[in-house]
Amino acid sequence: MAPSHSHSHGRSDPRPGPDGTLATTHVSRTARTVVVVLLVAAALASVAGVATWWPDAEKADALSGSQGFAAAGVTFPQAEVVSVGPACPLAGDDAGVPGAPLQDGTCSVVVATIGEGADEGREVSVTVAPEVSASGLQRGDTIDLQLTPPFDGQPGQASYYGTERSAPLGLLLAVFVLVVLVVARWRGLMALLGLGFSGAVVGVFVLPALLTGEPAIPVAVAGSTAIMFVVLFTTHGVSMRTATALVGTLAGVSVSAVVAIWAVDATRLTGISNEEGGVLNSLTGGLDFQGLLIAAIIIAGLGVLNDVTITQASAVWELRAASPELSRRETFTSGMRIGRDHIASTIYTIVFVYVGTALTVLLVISLYDRPTLDLIGTEEIAEEVVRSLASSIGLVLAVPLTTLIAALTAGPPRAPRGRRMASS
Repeated sequence: MAPSHSHSHGRSDPRPGPDGTLATTHVSRTARTVVVVLLVAAALASVAGVATWWPDAEKADALSGSQGFAAAGVTFPQAEVVSVGPACPLAGDDAGVPGAPLQDGTCSVVVATIGEGADEGREVSVTVAPEVSASGLQRGDTIDLQLTPPFDGQPGQASYYGTERSAPLGLLLAVFVLVVLVVARWRGLMALLGLGFSGAVVGVFVLPALLTGEPAIPVAVAGSTAIMFVVLFTTHGVSMRTATALVGTLAGVSVSAVVAIWAVDATRLTGISNEEGGVLNSLTGGLDFQGLLIAAIIIAGLGVLNDVTITQASAVWELRAASPELSRRETFTSGMRIGRDHIASTIYTIVFVYVGTALTVLLVISLYDRPTLDLIGTEEIAEEVVRSLASSIGLVLAVPLTTLIAALTAGPPRAPRGRRMASS
């Protein structure tokens, strides 16, 4: 009779018991109902948001590719490197401060044979930056040239545009996919599919919507919610454990959005901190760059936030199954001990990621004869500080929220099915 009575109060998530039989973690009916209602409401809001702010197809198509990248008639053929001159030395003043490259007609010169187009087979010499010569470029490599059209009977002028990197990048991608599939197997495949879906949402919905002037913050929230629904349930399976992690993730996204809105306004950031922002502003006009910055902050925190919440939900589920005698308060307390360690390591991760991506900028800043606090207040640095701190606040608060939701949802595990049959 006891089993039937407990079934009337909730559902269970199965897990292997210590002896290999199937044990189940009881799920409170009330908590389960609340979680499901919250997720259904979030899903409906996301669908409504995507439908409301879906970009105008004609306007998006008109903007896409509307700006000429080069003058009419300019082509970008590939060429095979024949020889590479040594990097030009740098001039220096009496204090030894590096200056401009010293050109002697042979250094930093690449000779290449054009491999396609009307000029196929033509050998050209192009001057490159010293760092290009010093990057390891060698005979047999492929480079991209910028070739002007012929004029007054003279062949078009060639200049260096870039190094062709498709092959090594493709190899690196193939190794990544292979490693994920070999190590993570089925779950790795699901994670890759979720990653593909995320890219599709960003490329098909978020970017066109932002480019056509749709409100940036609602677009980012709607797109992020859709991504998290698919990524979590695809990668980790449909269960109450994943559902509680998803609720915690969406709560963290909401917190990050609120903090980002306040921080961007309080710091008076413009959202235009680099050359790309200036180009976008000059080409489009009318875009809300502060909103774009907030949208970037929301999207930037999704990956780490997802990692933290799914780990916390799993930790609480395992704690509950391993120690069924614990109260919900004790389960929450134990889960938070794990969560605090996770918070600390994740904060390190965020800081190291920023240092790694902005290493060159930080080196330049260290050369300036200005107080560090004054430099932090510049648009470029302050934007990154706001981005990191807003994401981190949402991340940190998502840990207790997810832990609490999981502790309230997961009840004591049921006895293994085999034992119940034996006792009966």
